[in-house]
Amino acid sequence: MKRIVGMLVVVSLLVVSGAFAADKGTPAEAEALVKKAIAFYKANGKDKAFAEFSNQKGQFIDRDLYIFAYDMTGKCVAHGQNAKQIGKDLSDLTDPDGKPFVKERIEIAKTKGKGWQTYKFSNPTNKKIEDKTAYIEKVDDFIIGSGAYK
Repeated sequence: MKRIVGMLVVVSLLVVSGAFAADKGTPAEAEALVKKAIAFYKANGKDKAFAEFSNQKGQFIDRDLYIFAYDMTGKCVAHGQNAKQIGKDLSDLTDPDGKPFVKERIEIAKTKGKGWQTYKFSNPTNKKIEDKTAYIEKVDDFIIGSGAYK
């Protein structure tokens, strides 16, 4: 009987931990969201795309995943979690460790066209600063990205 109870406890813990993991997006899901956003941008144009990327109840919000977009100078043109950033030059923005992550995005876009970066950022679901890995791609003169919290 103790063995059965012990097994039930282990199974319950695995189910609960799986449920919590499902609450967070993965890097693969972040990349897929960026690809979906780029397709939407190409099909609908920048104005409609940026409005939809910034719609907190729209199709580009998935748990803690959302789309952000910048022009090549670092001005935010869309943000799925913080509309106050839209229209602002964020090129000098740094994470809590002093990493200039927006400048890094611009550099990745200019030199590689797409890629991954890591930095620290506030998770919108729990408001805590967490490690994040983001996938970005350059499309026309814009950087479109999404990141997953580790």
